[in-house]
Order: sequence, then structure tokens, then C-alpha cells
Amino acid sequence: MCQVLVLSVFNGFEDLVKSLYSNFYADVRVVPAKGKTMVLTAEQIKAITNFKDVKNISLVAEEKALLQNGDLQTVVFLKGVDENYPKISGVPNKMQNGNFNTGDIENPLLVLGSGIENAVGVQADKNLSSLTIFLPKKNQGNSADLLSSLSEGNANTSGSFAIQQDFDNQYVITNIDFVKQQMNYAPNEFSAVEISIPNESLLNEVTESLQKMLGNNYKVQTKYQQNTSLYNSMKLEKWAIYAVLTLILILAAFNMVSALTMLVLEKKKDISVLLSLGADRMLIKKIFLSEGLLLGTLGSAIGIALAIVISLIQLKYKVIKLQGNSFLIDYFPVKLVPADILIVLATSLIIALIAAWLPAKKAAQQLFELKI
Repeated sequence: MCQVLVLSVFNGFEDLVKSLYSNFYADVRVVPAKGKTMVLTAEQIKAITNFKDVKNISLVAEEKALLQNGDLQTVVFLKGVDENYPKISGVPNKMQNGNFNTGDIENPLLVLGSGIENAVGVQADKNLSSLTIFLPKKNQGNSADLLSSLSEGNANTSGSFAIQQDFDNQYVITNIDFVKQQMNYAPNEFSAVEISIPNESLLNEVTESLQKMLGNNYKVQTKYQQNTSLYNSMKLEKWAIYAVLTLILILAAFNMVSALTMLVLEKKKDISVLLSLGADRMLIKKIFLSEGLLLGTLGSAIGIALAIVISLIQLKYKVIKLQGNSFLIDYFPVKLVPADILIVLATSLIIALIAAWLPAKKAAQQLFELKI
């Protein structure tokens, strides 16, 4: 029961994290294999746009920048996007204040993460303060004058978004042409191409096909490959907890070993009677193995049934709450996965079989002792 419940909670949190990250990260992202920028010709952009199973694409120019408001300043990731960005990203649906509007090259507007909004002390939806942005210029060589290698621009704010702290405290979104102008990018130079697809089941297929089409100078990543460390750590935590609970299950199996051993001792005479009637030792072993498997099967069935009932109650009524107010949700998320239930069932039955083996073997080796 505990194994199914814990794995279901981990599945629930994993789905929650995936949904949050999917609001910011595109389904597929094309980045340079080396360096920070890549060159894409009009023909390549058209080929990606018209590629099978590609729904929409957005061109991106991204770099670290210093955002300043009077005496307040903070380092951010400035992400310049084009007009297609709302079609491939969930950020416009996660606006906390104001509207999602990045302006144009002449009048750029900033969409701030809610953490950035607090860090620089502005109300993003009021559009009253002009923020100063410092960006590194490209192709400045080894200039001794550090100031000449930086560009300085000003932009007002249009709104702020709130998704998850990793994004809210780091990202500012603005117009791609403004970023490219400030950084001296060439017209066909970009940091990335973000792509949306109609169905997640096509994710790997589209990624592999785009990689073959674009070649080795580009790296095509799924939304999960963009966050490999996060998803790997989540899986590792899930199966580490499963391993710990399996150890507890193994310890609990000693109760079964002791119970069956006592049964063997109590049934010495009955075993002798069966042997005298012609039963072979394999039959005696099967009897006690069946007893152990029956205990394991009943225990597993009851435990899994209780876990499913508790999970369904939690899904519907949100009975068990999270402590504190710092979470996006106030209850434990739960998701039942049939594969997890089958793994838990198989684990418990294997442990029950091993636990029953030693007493069954001892019963089969019982000496023939029938006295009248």
C-alpha cells in the first residue's frame, strides 16, 4: 500500500513539474552545436516551418543581461522572441500583471518574471518606469574599454508572468529585433528556434527527423532533453524511495518466514502422515509454497486495493493537504500508473515466494516419523 501511494504521489509531482516547465519550454528546440549563436538561412527557416508535424516555430535571441532601475539592478536572462512566440509557449497564459506584449524594435517592451519585478522594484503593468538594459556586444575583439563592449538600451514594461521560481526569478522576455540590434547580431543570426508540435507522441520522431535534416552543426532537443538533469533526478528520487520501501517489505517478510516455520513445526505429524500415504517431498514443498504465495497474494491485493481507494479519494476530495503556503497547490497531487502497480505486485510476490521457500524446503526435508 505504501509503495503504491508513494509512487503515485511522485507521479503526481512529476506531472505537475512537467506541466509547469512545459508552459515555458517549447516541445522542440534547435540550438547551435557549438557556441551561443547559429546562422539560419531563409530557406532553412522555411524548411523547418513546412516540416511535417511542425505546428509553429518561433525565432529566439537570448543572452544574459543586467537590468537596472535606478539603484536597483539584477542579472537576468533576456529572451528576445518574435510574434509567433505566443503560439508555441504557455507564458502568455500565465500573466500575473498586465499583458504579454514585447513591442517592436523602436519601442521594445519587457515582460518580467514576477521575481524580477520585485527585484527591480517596479509594477510591470503600470508601464511607468523605463528600465535600463546592459547587454554584451558581439564581435568587439579584445577591446580594452569594457564599456565599449556593452550596449545600453531602455525599455518600458508591459506585464509580468508567474510560472515557477526558476523562470520567475531569471527571465525577461522582449522583442527579438531589439535584442539583435543591441548585440550586433547579423540578420540571419539567432540563439535558438523553438518549435511546437500537435501531438507529444510525435516528439522523438520529429526531433530525430529535424536533426537529420539540419545536420551536425545544430542540436535538436526535446523539452525533456532541455532539462535532462531535472527529469533524471526526479526519476532517481522516485526509484530510490521505491528501493527503500522494498527493503522494508523484505524485513516484513521475516514475519512470514517465522509464521511458516512455526507451521512446519506444528504440522510434523501431518507431514509424516502424508509421506506415509505416498506423498513425495515435492508435494510437501508445494503445499507450503502455496501457503506463502497465498499470504503474499492476499496481502498484496488488500494493500494495492487500499492504495487505489485512498488515491481516488485524494484525487477527488484533496483530503491530504500540503503544509505551508509556498506551493502552487495546497494538496498532494496523485497519479495512478498501472505499470507501477504491476511492479509493486511483482515485487511483493517475488519476496513472498523467497520467504516461503526456506520453510517449504525444511518441510520437504522432514524426517519420516510416524509412531502409533
